[in-house]
Amino acid sequence: MRLLIVGPLSGQFGAASKIAMDQGAKVSHVDTIDAAMHALRAGRGADLAMVDVQLNIAEFVNGLATEHISLEVVGCGIGNDTDAAVRAIKGGAKEYVPLPPDPELIAAVLKAVSDDETDLLYSDARMDQVIKLADQVAPSNACILITGESGTGKEVMAHHIHTRSRRSDKPFVAVNCAAIPDNLLESELFGHEKGAFTGAVARRIGKFEEAHGGTLLLDEVSEMDTRLQAKLLRAIQEREIDRVGGQKPIQVDIRVIATSNRDLPTEVKAGTFREDLLYRLNVVNLKLPPLRERPADVALLAEHFVKKYATANGVERKPLSEQAVHVLRSHGWPGNVRELENTMHRAVLLATDDEIGAEAIVLPDGSRPGGAPAPSIGDMAGSISASVDGEEGTDHLVGRTVAEVEQRLILDTLDHCLGNRTHAANILGISIRTLRNKLKAYTEEGVPVPGPGEARQYAI
Repeated sequence: MRLLIVGPLSGQFGAASKIAMDQGAKVSHVDTIDAAMHALRAGRGADLAMVDVQLNIAEFVNGLATEHISLEVVGCGIGNDTDAAVRAIKGGAKEYVPLPPDPELIAAVLKAVSDDETDLLYSDARMDQVIKLADQVAPSNACILITGESGTGKEVMAHHIHTRSRRSDKPFVAVNCAAIPDNLLESELFGHEKGAFTGAVARRIGKFEEAHGGTLLLDEVSEMDTRLQAKLLRAIQEREIDRVGGQKPIQVDIRVIATSNRDLPTEVKAGTFREDLLYRLNVVNLKLPPLRERPADVALLAEHFVKKYATANGVERKPLSEQAVHVLRSHGWPGNVRELENTMHRAVLLATDDEIGAEAIVLPDGSRPGGAPAPSIGDMAGSISASVDGEEGTDHLVGRTVAEVEQRLILDTLDHCLGNRTHAANILGISIRTLRNKLKAYTEEGVPVPGPGEARQYAI
């Protein structure tokens, strides 16, 4: 965990820094918002920033967004100052931490940021085989390609490998290639010099340099444009990069781990992924089985998520009933561990008895898990179409355009996935780039589109 403290490092802020270091965080400090932005541009990456509420948190959050720097922000202020807390949250902070610091609260904040990155829980024999291979190759410097359906835990596996590598005390830097527009991804990876393009107001160190000495995760690498794939191949082969607008190459020492939910040999045949890059990335392939193929993990993971979200929501932790466990194991989980996590979060909130029963296990569309296989795209299209007017068949589609029916299918699928673009694109059988373009068009038309973690119902 890398923590950046922004504000005067004296008194209570100094105490918070010491508590964080005692919890294992690597702490760096700057006094001002400008200094924080300069440090982040210079490659001093962080996973969490604790910012004095006397500083302009809104300016800091907007600056991060403008320069596409992903960083959780927490506001800190003296005492339970309601106005300060409101200012911090309105400015874009995720939480407000009162000072003097409570060690348990600081520990909880750090854990909340790092939990999703480090929890690798399993008991199924199929996962045991994958973990053994991962542990075997982790100490090497070889590139590793982690494949599997969306939601199977590919990024968690990448963290697992890093923590067991000889680079574990160095940075672990992740880049979601599917979430960053093509015209910005090159700068995100390789950095840029001041004035290299419109908006490049200062030199920015890219993720390759930020990860120097450590591990760089290229999440969903198959979504990268083929032109940029060529530059990535050279960077991995030569262990050097060129900043956008730079004059000379820069040496880097990193270990690359890549993930993909697509069949890359098929992408190679289609001309959307370079064959030479696939060979370079795929020195070792770790294929994560979908949750439906490792049933022994379902109950273990469900219990873990119950504990996690009971704590997060401040409610009593309740055991799962035998019937609830049976229902969970009978479901196909097309969204894998991510879908199970969302379902258990919902179950924690819906349970009304002394235990979490089967009635609390509800899918986003209001249905309940069963033993039936996951619906195909054709089945989903039919069920969604029928739900428009509460009819079966296709007669009620007469008079509607193809675009209207497509929009309903896409938005209902996104609704089912709680706003997760990657999962929805996988179910729909389209690329994340195509999905992003369609959602952008819907937004411009004034159609509400759910963000990550959101689920809403739509009507056309």
